[in-house]
Formats: sequence, C-alpha cells, structure tokens
Amino acid sequence: MRDVVIAGINAIRVSEYWERSLRHLAHDAIMPALEEAGVARVDALVVGNTLAPLLAGQGHLGALIADFVGLRGVEAVHVDAGDASGAAAFRWGYMAVAGGLADVVVVVGVEQMSERSAEEVNEAHASVLDQEYEGIHGLTPNAVQALLMRRYMHEFDVPREAFAVFPITAHANAVGNPNAMFRRAISEKAYAKAGPVADPLNMFDVSPICDGAAAVVLCAADKMGELAKTDKPLVRVLASAVATDALAVHDRKDPLFLEAAYLSSHAAYTQAGLTPQDVDVFELHDSTSIMAALSLEACGFAARGQAIRLAQEGGIGRDGLIPISTMGGLKARGNPLGATGVYQIVEVVQQLRGEAGECQVPNARVGMAQNLGGTGATAVTHIFGRV
Repeated sequence: MRDVVIAGINAIRVSEYWERSLRHLAHDAIMPALEEAGVARVDALVVGNTLAPLLAGQGHLGALIADFVGLRGVEAVHVDAGDASGAAAFRWGYMAVAGGLADVVVVVGVEQMSERSAEEVNEAHASVLDQEYEGIHGLTPNAVQALLMRRYMHEFDVPREAFAVFPITAHANAVGNPNAMFRRAISEKAYAKAGPVADPLNMFDVSPICDGAAAVVLCAADKMGELAKTDKPLVRVLASAVATDALAVHDRKDPLFLEAAYLSSHAAYTQAGLTPQDVDVFELHDSTSIMAALSLEACGFAARGQAIRLAQEGGIGRDGLIPISTMGGLKARGNPLGATGVYQIVEVVQQLRGEAGECQVPNARVGMAQNLGGTGATAVTHIFGRV
C-alpha cells in the first residue's frame, strides 16, 4: 500500500442552483481543485451522487462529467452508497492510488435537489431505506430518525429541548464558513419555537434540501514532486474504512447503536494507530440532531446515552474535547447528499492546513470524517493527518 496525500481541494457554496445543471456544479468544483493540485494529468475520476437517476433521470454520471470537464478518455465511475456516496467515492479513489492502480485521482461529490418539490425529493430520498419493509409504509429518513430520537428520549430520559445544543453549535460555526447555506446563529428560544418536521424532530433538527459540489485530488505521496505542483501543506490519508449494518432499523440488534459507525471508526483507528483521544476535529453526519448524538457514542467520544451531556458541557465546541460540525455540518453548511462526504473531507483538510479562517480549530493535526448512508446502514470513515 502506498501513502496517499491530498494534492488539491475545492467546494462551491451550498445553495439552490436553479440555473446550473449537475454537470456545471461538478465542473465548478473540479477545475479549481485540479488547478490547486497543479496536476498535468488525471488517471481516473470518481463521482459520488445519490439522487440524479431518480430526480434528473440521469445515470452514467462518470462519463457525463468526465466529458464535460475535459477528461474524456479517462476511467470514470459513479459510486452509490446512499447518503454516504461522497465518502464512498473518495474511498474508491483512495484504494486506486494506494493500491498502485492510479497515481492521480480526482473525486467529486455532486447533488442537485432544489429544482424538485420537497415531496419529490423526500420520495426519492426514501430509496436509501428498505423499500419492502420501511418505504412501503411511507417512511422517509427523517421519519425513521424521528422514531430513533423518540426512543432515545425514552431510553435515556432526555428531554427534546436538550438536542438543541447540536443545531445551535452547527449554526454558530457556519457563521464563519463562506460555503455554508445558513450563516446565521440560532438561539435556544428559536429552537424551541421551530415547527415540527417529524415529531419530535423540528425544523432546526433537520438538514436542508440543497445543491452543492466538492472535489478532492488524490496523489501517491512518492509521485508528488513529479505529478503535482502545489505549495499547499500536504495532508495524508491515515485510514479509510467502511462497514455496513441492516438496512432496515427494525432488523438491528439495537436501533440506538450505530453498529456500522462503530465498526468503521474503530477499523480506522486501528489502521491509523490512533484512539478517539488523538482526534482533533470530527466532521460527523449530523443529518438530524439524533444522528449527531448516536455518532458520537458509536465512535467512542461519549458513553451510551451521554452524547448530549458531552455537548452541553462544551465538549463539541472548537475548544472542546472533540470539535464537531466545525464549519456548520450537514445542518447549517447544508446536506447535498452525494456531495456531503466530500464536503466533510474538504473541511477536515482545511482545518489541518490551518485554512479554516474563522472556523479554525486551534492546533488541529488529526481530523476524522464520517459519512452515513440511510439511517446508518453504511458508514464510511476516514482519518487524516497533516504531513
């Protein structure tokens, strides 16, 4: 296995792009990333996307985007792992470079949802669930996560208002992120007044429907001087791991424990030779407030039922035990599904380079990103370190 480094990154602002198509969004993310990396050639392009075949009727995204960005002829594929498609695409690129099958790979996560109604998006997004047992009853990811939140409140005697700490933290961090969709802090009072989405989840508990694209250029470390000309601080991929769980929540041994997140994070810790205490920043999959809590517990940052206590005691702030959602997370930066995992990686790299601006975590040297598919049926975890 070869060492792999990040040679270039770029992300566009998460927003609603009514006059730009999927290929245009991908182009706007890829070209500056390639320029920053200073690469003359690319061996492969990997695309992460969740809903284009359903919302746009567009499959075969690898060839589509390769052609549009001037990479016609290179190997190009689309990777689908539900909401975790962005991180899964990155892992595919990492494996290609680490395994010696490619020297330079560009990974792009891209999603466009805002042109469709909320009803159409929710119906399409429900495809990441088990259709024969969950979808058939009209469940959506938000509905399933609402059930998990209700059970968590009962099991651990947690009041609904206690979950406010997660969106409040995310929105406060997003204020300093120029790529965030919602750059406005919120208060406990605003959280309490927010309308319901799927009881007990309210508007501030749920990440928004939005569009976006982010790109990362991977290069073999021993080829950097030859193939990439960048003056940016190098960030190395220390670990890459994927695990799965039952697609339907009712088939899991314990619905309040994200087994896939546990397995992939602990496999990543082993690969990197690190523990949770060594991680300086964690971009977790806060698609809803309950998923933030469950992720912290599964990844070893809090004991069962204690994630909210950790958060309320300041443990998830920029100076806390484990800073999360440092640039707004899925909740405030936005959650463009198949692009989200790549946004997380871009943000971790910015933190480790010291380029996160107002969002900077002091002395960040090791960062972790975890992208979840569905309600945790797939978990993709990456750990990065500054060279």
